[in-house]
Amino acid sequence: MICHILIVAGSAQGIESSSFEIAQEIADCFDQSSSQVRDLSNGLKSIDREWVTANLTEETTRSPRHIDSLKLSDELIAELQWADIVIIATPIYNFSVPSALKAWIDHVCRAGKTFNYTEAGPKGLLANKQGILVITSGGVPVDSSVDFATPYLRQVLSFIGVTDVQTVSADQQLTTGDAMERARLQVSRLRTTNSSEPMTNHE
Repeated sequence: MICHILIVAGSAQGIESSSFEIAQEIADCFDQSSSQVRDLSNGLKSIDREWVTANLTEETTRSPRHIDSLKLSDELIAELQWADIVIIATPIYNFSVPSALKAWIDHVCRAGKTFNYTEAGPKGLLANKQGILVITSGGVPVDSSVDFATPYLRQVLSFIGVTDVQTVSADQQLTTGDAMERARLQVSRLRTTNSSEPMTNHE
């Protein structure tokens, strides 16, 4: 049974970043897995007026231009739908997430695709998935009062239905000398689905 893993690499350093290095080590914990990497290091086009217009147009009446405007968003959402485990690997930039990762979030949070509005409030549509946040920083302590990235990412994942979320941190890399060692200890303790029946939507 194959476990599908999506790694979203949010750092401007891409696959050369320490956050991606840790994320890859986590992915390697799964014996039977197929993985994809979405590297955001070259930036990601932000949503704009044309994108919003296309998104608000009924799917059956969208023009070819509308469809083209939403092509990247559809591709990113398809990757999320494919994945059983979503690993978001990111540094904290200026107390929050990198701009490319924010753009990724704007593309994948779409009503009717990853969440629905109901009488009881928004309901995420990507249930039965596991989320893992790999957070690095130069000086900001993860989950401190000045870390606006980690709680934000938890909220975003919960919003689209991914409520089983764990965090691995390699924070304060410029002020401590053991950030990566601490992160690898967390990886070794991480509750992963390969310790029991693998979580999968692809039986």
